[in-house]
Amino acid sequence: GGMAAALLLLLLLAAGPGPGRARRDVLREELLLSPLPAGDVAATFQFRTRWDADLQRGEVSHYRLFPKALGRLVAALGVRELHLALTQGFWRTQAWGQPPLQAPAGAELWVWFQPTVTDVDKAWKELSNILSGIFCASLNFIDSTNTVTPTASFKPLGLANGTDHHLLRYAVLPREVVCTENLTPWKKLLPCGSKAGLAVLLKAERLFHSSYHSQAVHIRPVCRDASCLAVSWELRQTLTVVFDSFASGQGKKDWSLFKMFSRTLTDACPLASQSKVYVDISPKSKEKELLEVTPPPTSVHEAVVQGDKRTYAVYDLLSPSLFNTSRSLNVQLKWQRPQDSSELPTPVLHAQRYVSGYGLQTGEISTLIYNTHPYRAFPVLLLETVPWYLRLYVHTLTIITKGKENKPSYIHYQPAQDRRRPHLLEMLIQLPANSITKVTIQFERALLKWTEYTPDPNHGFYVGSSVLSALVPSVIAMKDGDVEQSPLFTSLFPSSDGSSYFVRLYTEPLLVNLPTPDFSMPYNVICLTCTVVAVCYGSFYNLLTRTFHVEEPSRGGLAKRLANIIRKFRGVPPL
Repeated sequence: GGMAAALLLLLLLAAGPGPGRARRDVLREELLLSPLPAGDVAATFQFRTRWDADLQRGEVSHYRLFPKALGRLVAALGVRELHLALTQGFWRTQAWGQPPLQAPAGAELWVWFQPTVTDVDKAWKELSNILSGIFCASLNFIDSTNTVTPTASFKPLGLANGTDHHLLRYAVLPREVVCTENLTPWKKLLPCGSKAGLAVLLKAERLFHSSYHSQAVHIRPVCRDASCLAVSWELRQTLTVVFDSFASGQGKKDWSLFKMFSRTLTDACPLASQSKVYVDISPKSKEKELLEVTPPPTSVHEAVVQGDKRTYAVYDLLSPSLFNTSRSLNVQLKWQRPQDSSELPTPVLHAQRYVSGYGLQTGEISTLIYNTHPYRAFPVLLLETVPWYLRLYVHTLTIITKGKENKPSYIHYQPAQDRRRPHLLEMLIQLPANSITKVTIQFERALLKWTEYTPDPNHGFYVGSSVLSALVPSVIAMKDGDVEQSPLFTSLFPSSDGSSYFVRLYTEPLLVNLPTPDFSMPYNVICLTCTVVAVCYGSFYNLLTRTFHVEEPSRGGLAKRLANIIRKFRGVPPL
């Protein structure tokens, strides 16, 4: 008995608040439901784990909420900031408005490394291979031919002491197809998995039966407190999905959690310190038509998000009164009167891109950038990455706004090298108020070696999305609130001041046809050649190598003579 008591005392002392045990890790989970102007509904999940530990010093051995696979990856490879997004579909900014978190179609990965990393390219290659294994994605296809080092875009979102852009790497795989094998490992990184909390709604067959699906992982260092003397590490796992009212067979604009996910919420994740559902009930038009939500929310939150004043109904899953009336929560959204969606609110900044030209030799890439703000001009940073097999002619680059030439105030161009690196073009363009800016550049298609074509070459070759980064002026002044108290969907991008908000937009990826050989031709040639060889050459060879012998006619044996005697009696000619 005394031995057991001593052991128990030792264990209690070991678990006490020693210097290595004072690290806190906090989980917040959040779901934002936003009815979109076109009648669809967007659901944005965010799971944020914040850990008061220094991952870089290698002193961490005990992991509680922070996933060990990602923590060890950050420590071993000297990662300062990591952003990975896997997306199926395209966010239609003109119809749906600004997204809370946008990502390009396919897979996008951008990473800042620590200044202590000596060989950044080697660490980048290793990192993409490890992430490929963790998320079951084709990130191992990231190599020098699709990786760039932007000089002005993709500044760190977390704490940064100096931004030497040589420590940044950015790559996009537009062909990447996202499916359940990528969702499962993403869910396994959550502290509660998909067993409790908001993650029980993440049912694969519902999530992928949608117009748009994007899952992401963001790791960054943040300030531990207001004095910012110590660093905490933040992991955000985000998932955005858009449900189409017509694809789901309803045709009506009334939604509920059960209609969207075939599940309802029964409890919060027991490890979470905060678990909330926000429903955007802001009036969508001048008639102030309101959205009715049932059951009644625990509170109402007002915030200025992306330059607009928004009202949110809040359901706090940790509130004891929420699950009193029923065992489960099924939030229902109902319009008080039928919504007329003929007039769509246009976002202040949006863009589109297309490829033009005819034939298979030359072509032109055009990007249209719209600033719909009635009286404010603002600059936008445009990043274009084009594969090496489209030979860009930079002297044909034109930027036209309102019929006049618009000179960029900053331009950085890195030409491609065949089979080694892509083109990189970055420009800072001033967008006048209420204007459309057209950026065009001509290219020539290169001829690939026959081994470099994809298995489906006639499908075409993808060119990754353009990236637009801008501080868009806000109509309403925004107050800088406490980041810990504000909702997660407002705090990913650091806001500089109250007069503008940061937006990063992606255009459509392009599909370009290259001159393609007829890959069925070798098959035809082989068949024809083999036939010719078999018939003609075989006969010649037979004639040339066969030896002929003249046989002397012999009188034949006894059997032959007997047969001839019988044939003579029968009156038949002899043999």
